[in-house]
This record gives sequence, structure tokens and C-alpha cells, in this order.
Amino acid sequence: MPTFTALTTLPGQDAAEALAEALESSSPEPTGVGVFEIEDGSGLWEVGAYYVEPPDRAVLLLLSTAFGANPFQVSELPEIDWVAKVRRDLAPVEAGRFWLYGSHDADKVPPGVIPLQIEATVAFGTGHHGTTLGCLRAVDRLAAAGMAARNVADIGSGTGVLAMAAARLWPDAAVIASDIDEVAVEVALANAAINDLADRVPCVEAAGFDHPDLAARAPYDLIFANILKGPLIELAPAMAAHAAPGGVLILSGLLTTQAEDVTAAYVAAGFAPTAREDIGDWSTLVLTRA
Repeated sequence: MPTFTALTTLPGQDAAEALAEALESSSPEPTGVGVFEIEDGSGLWEVGAYYVEPPDRAVLLLLSTAFGANPFQVSELPEIDWVAKVRRDLAPVEAGRFWLYGSHDADKVPPGVIPLQIEATVAFGTGHHGTTLGCLRAVDRLAAAGMAARNVADIGSGTGVLAMAAARLWPDAAVIASDIDEVAVEVALANAAINDLADRVPCVEAAGFDHPDLAARAPYDLIFANILKGPLIELAPAMAAHAAPGGVLILSGLLTTQAEDVTAAYVAAGFAPTAREDIGDWSTLVLTRA
């Protein structure tokens, strides 16, 4: 069965969400509608709809005009075995001592690595993206330099890969993961079980630190947050409140053009920048609480 997409961009979150709501009640009814901020500093948001029959282009034109959006671009997606394609495209990833792989590459794990099996699903964090890769490299360097984390939080954990990496690096550490998305929490728990870490890496549904389990475990001597610029800046005071003196943050999910703004917010919250790595257009920051 073919799938059709209709995509547009427009300025402002409120307008984008209003357009998405209008799309949901339009005819033919889309099977799904998404709203995403374009993280390039432009202030634009993308609105996309998916259909199992060709959308009405006249309706889309009226909606884009009414909400001040660019004209919708309509495309028909080819019929592809997406599971087979993902398995072909997601080759194993080497990040420092970590070796991330899917179940289809389980027979290829080389000796002398820290293996983590990550199944590509709807949650973010397979190690292929520069943000996850940067975080894994950063924590590997910290461990190699002698850091022995005892209490770790992974905020916005996606697949749970960073929390699991910490659990593997430091077998005696207490580790907890969280994500704002219920599906991501389920994925993280499943990945922890696949890697025999179910008893080491609990995952809770929470925005930031807004969960009693996260509060009860504070203060943390290592916190990951691989999310986006806006939430990272908003979380700076909460990071300071939940990090131990001398605690380390590993932050990513931000473009290289956004790194200075995020760093400034954390310096104002009492952190000192200690390292930065840029991979392509993406930055990973390491900061230490005074």
C-alpha cells in the first residue's frame, strides 16, 4: 500500500500546532500528523502529514495559506521493506571502547570492546548520529582518565544507550534513565533487558528531573542530557540542583552554532566548561559543577 506525505514549514510553534490540528480534521483524514522544530536557529517549524491515499492538494493549499505556511510538498513514498533497509544501513558503530550493534550483527562483535546491542526502533540513539556518538566518546574519555562515577542519570535517554554505557563502564554505579516519551521508556527498558542490564538501568517517564525516583537519587556525579538546545537551556537550573559538587555533565543534541548559548546558560548556573567535541554539525559539551 503506498504512503503519501505532505510537508510544509512555517514560523512559530503555536501556528504550527494549530495547522497540525486543522490537518487532523481535514479530508481525506491523515493517518498521522507531526510537528517538529527545525533546530537551525531559523525559528521555523515543520508540519508533516501521512496518508494512505493521495491528499487533496486544494485543501492543503487553503490550509497553508490560512496559517501562513509555505506550500505543502506532496510526495509518494516508495514501497520498501523498511526493516531490511534499516538493518542494511545501520552498520555497527565504534565509539571509543563501545561497539554498538543490532541483533543482525551479533555474530560480528570483535574481542576487546564493550558491546551494546541497540535495536533501531522509534526511539532516538543508535550511535550513528553525531550527538550520541559524541556522548559515548566523552564518557569513554572520562573513564579512561580515571573518573569513577557512582551515581548517574541519563535525562532524555531515548534508547537508553548512554545509561547502559555508564552501567558497563562502572559496574558498581547506580544508574537511572528517563524520557518524556512513554514509547522511548519502553524501548530503553527493552534494550536494558537485551543487554542483561534490566536490574541496573531503570527508566522512568519524566520531563527533566520531574519524577520522585530521580529526586530521591540526587545528587548525581554524572548526568547525560542528549536532547535539544531549548530544553537544555531550560534545564540548567535543575541540573545545578541535582548535580553533586564536582559533578560532570555531558550535553548534546545541539548544533555547533548553538554550543556557545548552551555553554553560557550553564556557566551562569555554576558550571565550568571542560571539553567540547564537534562531529559534523553537532556539538557535545562536557561541564563540571563548581
